[in-house]
Amino acid sequence: MPDAVSGENQAGDETSAWETAEPQDWLGHQLHCQGCRHEALHRDGRCRRGRVCVRDARARRIERFFMENPGSADGYLDHPYFEVRALAVRFASIFRLSPLITDSDAEVRAGVALRLPVARIEGMAADPDRRVRLAVASRLGGKALMAMLSDEDWFVRLIVVRRLAAECLVRAVHDPEPDVRRWVARRIDRKYLGLMVCDAEPTVRQIVATRAQEGLLLKLARDDDIRVRFTSMERLPLSIVATLPEDSEKIIRDLVARRLGRDTHEANKREKDHGTGP
Repeated sequence: MPDAVSGENQAGDETSAWETAEPQDWLGHQLHCQGCRHEALHRDGRCRRGRVCVRDARARRIERFFMENPGSADGYLDHPYFEVRALAVRFASIFRLSPLITDSDAEVRAGVALRLPVARIEGMAADPDRRVRLAVASRLGGKALMAMLSDEDWFVRLIVVRRLAAECLVRAVHDPEPDVRRWVARRIDRKYLGLMVCDAEPTVRQIVATRAQEGLLLKLARDDDIRVRFTSMERLPLSIVATLPEDSEKIIRDLVARRLGRDTHEANKREKDHGTGP
């Protein structure tokens, strides 16, 4: 929700009860600047009640505090409120982050995984929370990244497939999740596309048809699914299209007729032109 103090209210002059209410800490207590250890920062304008405050319950205000006072982040890595720790991780020294690999909150661990050197986060690939494993998958490489192809969460595997080298995707051609296989079909080295022409999901086979070479295209032109056949017929050489039996679907017959008529016309035009122009 926008802060009334910052002029970020997107609803015009109307303000919510949350925006106009007295600022509270994460335990529901009203905030007072008197006696706060950051009183000096308040006097300097780097800490403002209801706007920039590390004791506030609202994550946006906590984040603003660390943005204006990044040097204070190290002192909040053991704070009992998980939002404070998760935001402090973004600004703290990386030399202070290792103990938080086992933090009780997944958001904190994910933040650590995004900042520590890659060599330090390989063990976090087995973290019980998918948010942490997603962060790890976005950074690992090589064999460590390939090992995550066996992750139980399909979205983690999807991130892995989108980052692995094309020649390393053979292990994922039989992934149980169609979304993952669709990305495999888009990225896998063309010499392995033959492994996917019989995929159970028609949209996977259709993607294969957008990349396959002539031999596989001819096989896909006989596919049971109209989408796969249509895509194949669009890409097959005209000489082969002309020899294929008439398709049972009118939309494909019309495609073939258009291709034959258009391509023949263009070929005749080039013959008469002899490259000299009109």
